[in-house]
Amino acid sequence: MPLTLWFVASIIAHAGSDYTVVIAWLRTPFAAGGMILLLIALFHHAALGLQVVIEDYVHSGAKFAAVIATQLCCYGLATVGITATLRITFGN
Repeated sequence: MPLTLWFVASIIAHAGSDYTVVIAWLRTPFAAGGMILLLIALFHHAALGLQVVIEDYVHSGAKFAAVIATQLCCYGLATVGITATLRITFGN
């Protein structure tokens, strides 16, 4: 919950800002670290929630494959988000 509040407050604070201001903000160690932690928490929570939905509503042999595919997708998207954040933080 604190990461969500931090993110919402940051978005509100930068609501009228242009691209360069937001990138400069994301390049700070605190913002980059918070964004990485938020991405980890967000996609882990999404994977768990989707797993519960699949386990409740899929009643065939495809249940295991669907759970694995969903988890791989969520963790893959988290990896892409973290990579993008790190490229912005340490890029030129």
